Amino acid sequence: MNIDNHPVVSREQWVLAREAHLRREKEFTRLRDQLSAERRALPWVRIDKAYVFEGPQGRETLSDLFDGRSTLVIYHFMFGPGWEEGCPGCSFLADHIDSANQHLKHHDVTLLAVSRAPWPEFQSFKRRMGWQFKWVSSHGSDFNYDFGVAVRAEDIAAGTARYNYGTSKDPGEDMPGLSVLYRNRAGEIFHTYSTYARGLDMLVGAYNYLDLLPKGRDEQEIMDWMRHHDRYEEGPEKPESCCSA
Repeated sequence: MNIDNHPVVSREQWVLAREAHLRREKEFTRLRDQLSAERRALPWVRIDKAYVFEGPQGRETLSDLFDGRSTLVIYHFMFGPGWEEGCPGCSFLADHIDSANQHLKHHDVTLLAVSRAPWPEFQSFKRRMGWQFKWVSSHGSDFNYDFGVAVRAEDIAAGTARYNYGTSKDPGEDMPGLSVLYRNRAGEIFHTYSTYARGLDMLVGAYNYLDLLPKGRDEQEIMDWMRHHDRYEEGPEKPESCCSA
């Protein structure tokens, strides 16, 4: 539909159309609540493997990352060894983490980022972005591979690389995702949920605003307009294309 030739009606007709759409929105809300309940009911997997991370406090275990809380949410940030800056799409999502953490840390939830690059390699980029959230490295461990956000070159070459619960035709060695872990009073850690690709949309608050607008997300390919937040030019126009790592 051409937005410049969009139907225009009377206020009375608009209210009728909006009320009809509201019924659909309420149906979607009920379905979303049902889906969320089904998500919480999924079985868990006990984590028995000893993972070690490097962060601002030095070497930390997976249990340490919970920071005394029962629930740990990990954003798998695409920043591979040798990269000079993080994935623009991951950075777009990460711009929303600090605001969420103002509240989540008071609700028994720790939210942080994990990347495969060595910890010193992404410190200058983090400072450049102005982020405050904790960001640790899983370098040298199987963590990213075990949680489905990294694949080995030989698997890519063999066409057996998997991402988002299926074989991926064109994966990179690092990919985005989010994982949730729970630690019980006995100190046991369980993997309860992971999501990838479009499953991450709900974490990007800016997209939720765009979905309410007449032009919607206004992109030909996902995030084709988006840049690191310090690379936008002044003015209302969109960038011609998105940079990539």
